[in-house]
Amino acid sequence: MDYFSFFGLERKLTLDASRLQQRFYQLSKEYHPDRFAQKPAEERLKAEEASAILNDGYRVLRDPVQRAEYVLRQEGFDIGEQRSKDVPPELLEEVFELNMALEELRHGDEDARASLKEAHGKFVAMRAAADEELCALGRRYDETPGRDALQQIRALLNRRRYIRNLVAEVEKELA
Repeated sequence: MDYFSFFGLERKLTLDASRLQQRFYQLSKEYHPDRFAQKPAEERLKAEEASAILNDGYRVLRDPVQRAEYVLRQEGFDIGEQRSKDVPPELLEEVFELNMALEELRHGDEDARASLKEAHGKFVAMRAAADEELCALGRRYDETPGRDALQQIRALLNRRRYIRNLVAEVEKELA
């Protein structure tokens, strides 16, 4: 079942969040287990399946990153987990500096903590910029859908995933 179809929404990367939420509440009432308690087992099962699709679909469609990944998967793009060896070329210098600061901190150099905090700020800003770019690419795709636009979105999502992992790594070391 396609989540967009299930929710009765046009298949777009930019969605009206309030419209999505409204449809979620409407469909939640429609498939609520209490409405099917006295129904035959087959109807109860269908309602349970619809409820599961509803919850999964809402979780995916309300998040712009998950929504983009969903559309990419629907269009046959591989959305694998980012591997540490796949460093986006434009991040090589920052990753090198980050790894040096991490090693220094792990070897007891508390002065490296300041470098890590600075790197954390940079990576959080990069992630925010990637999110803004994703919105812009999503609008562009919605206006003129095509594989080229999806390839750009996929490349951006790969970069964003790598940055997200860097943020998590720094936060783990700073904790």
